[in-house]
Amino acid sequence: MFKEVRKLAQTKIVGVVLYWAIRLYAVTFRMKIENESAWLDYLEQGGKALICFWHQHLFIAVWLLSRYKKYQPSVMISKSLDGDIATRIVETAGGFSVRGSSSRGGRAALKEIISRIKQYRLAGHIMDGPQGPAGIVKDGAISMAHGADAAIVPLCVKADLAWYLHSWDRFMIPKPFTRVTVYFYPKIILPSLKAEEDFEKQRKSLEKMMQPYLYL
Repeated sequence: MFKEVRKLAQTKIVGVVLYWAIRLYAVTFRMKIENESAWLDYLEQGGKALICFWHQHLFIAVWLLSRYKKYQPSVMISKSLDGDIATRIVETAGGFSVRGSSSRGGRAALKEIISRIKQYRLAGHIMDGPQGPAGIVKDGAISMAHGADAAIVPLCVKADLAWYLHSWDRFMIPKPFTRVTVYFYPKIILPSLKAEEDFEKQRKSLEKMMQPYLYL
């Protein structure tokens, strides 16, 4: 049975159906996007950007992905059943999936996504994914930014009314017709790593800045 489910998850039609279900549902939102032009201008001028967000806000991140499909954005996705489904959704939205996580294929995936950021200049990254713990920034965001010489662009999502699933991340699904605000922080250009402890300081700084916007 599991093999059959996995085989179905790997088909393109699943991603197409789920992606368009999200898009159609999101039509009901009163959507507002703030501070988008600043990092887009940076991108258009030749800069590289890594958009970072919490796993809890993935629903809206999927909706956003197609806005930037001309840049062929990359996203690192785990080698799992959920990852198979997510890959099809990302591909339908116009993105590129790099498969791997800290537990499976992480080193090769990190190398690949850094290469793609250098070439296409845009990627999205789930800071605490794919399995948490929630609100803890993993090393990937800092490693990618330094490896590709990319600016980190933190993203947060606020919804006036939302459902929160009973999952490790308390996944957020905004309720129909509610106001949803997507806010991009000013880009962060990380200073060079001059000492081993600088990496951890940068990781903790990003974590501290973003935790207030995680609605646990």
